[in-house]
Amino acid sequence: MSKKLTLGLFGFGVVGQGLYDIIKTKKLNLEIKRFAIKNPEKKRTLPLDLFTTKADDLLEDTEINTIVELIDDAEAAFDIVSKALKNGKNVVSANKKMIATHLEELVDIQQQYGTSLLYEGAVCGSIPIIRNLEEYYDNELLHSVSGIFNGSSNYILSKIFNEHMDYDTALKQAQLLGFAETDPTLDVGGFDAKFKLAIVASHAYGLYVKPEEILNIGIDQLSDYDIRFAREKNYKIKLVPTAREIGNEKVILYVIPKFVNEKSILYSVENEYNGVVVQAAFADQQFFYGKGAGGHPTGSAVLSDIAALRYDYRYEYKKHLEATQLSHSNNHKITVYLRYNDETILEKLNFIKVSERHYAREFKYIIGEINLESLIANKALLAQDKSFVVEMP
Repeated sequence: MSKKLTLGLFGFGVVGQGLYDIIKTKKLNLEIKRFAIKNPEKKRTLPLDLFTTKADDLLEDTEINTIVELIDDAEAAFDIVSKALKNGKNVVSANKKMIATHLEELVDIQQQYGTSLLYEGAVCGSIPIIRNLEEYYDNELLHSVSGIFNGSSNYILSKIFNEHMDYDTALKQAQLLGFAETDPTLDVGGFDAKFKLAIVASHAYGLYVKPEEILNIGIDQLSDYDIRFAREKNYKIKLVPTAREIGNEKVILYVIPKFVNEKSILYSVENEYNGVVVQAAFADQQFFYGKGAGGHPTGSAVLSDIAALRYDYRYEYKKHLEATQLSHSNNHKITVYLRYNDETILEKLNFIKVSERHYAREFKYIIGEINLESLIANKALLAQDKSFVVEMP
């Protein structure tokens, strides 16, 4: 039998509203008692007595047994979630930055207080990748997990390559549709995908890796030259996070734009959709596809977690408990296309092998093999030069 859940909800933005819309259409053994919000002046679609600006009105309410955290502020979210878990309340969160940054600590709190934190909605919207990594692949050796984890950047790239829209127009359209924030840096800079990758790596390989240790290069420096180069080679560009196990010893993690051709399963993943490719030793390649942005897709993942808590579900973190020799490393070579402006940047990047070079006054690029460590060490320099880096297929 499922137990009744009485919810306290933090945040009533796009996802919070989406979750509420879904819940009211269902006959589930749960109710939302109260919402905590930041801005009391903002117009709401529900009676004002359901809202409060005081976190403790929810966290100290003994009738509320489940907290749903859907706010933007990662550090405030961590305070809310950790206090709720310590107060004996189970929690559902969609805050990927907070979870990626504090995951090890949050796992310790759950184990100490016997509570459960679920966060399917934090990774790839409506795609149930965390639950599958926990349950289906719990005893499986995974060679890699990669794909399209960010619906906002994928929407922009789809408009550019399918409709010949320029970058700024595509970004504005994504913002109007609610797929990208007013400040789109988290999405187009590859940070959002990096936080999701850190969470995925934890469930896939049993590793806690801090986001700042993972390379992220976004699409914010994409130029018409890069788009023209891709079209000439019959490529599209996708922002692809990658977790890959190397030689039964190390796991590499990085987020970088990638050229994909028609042979790639990611080639046809368009607009706000996400696609996750799992390459396993025994199950071989499997593909998960679904909407990765928007209130209702993410809200559905949050509701799935809430529903699971009715039956006392919790992540077991089995791969963390297993004896493993795997460790995170950035010492790995990848082949990239680099469009650059300042010639001196090549000396500092220290390419291992060069297979192609183009030098013209307005457009210079090099294709070659480079170490991830070199890209990380020179990331600020690449940004300053307005260089654009793409992994070759």
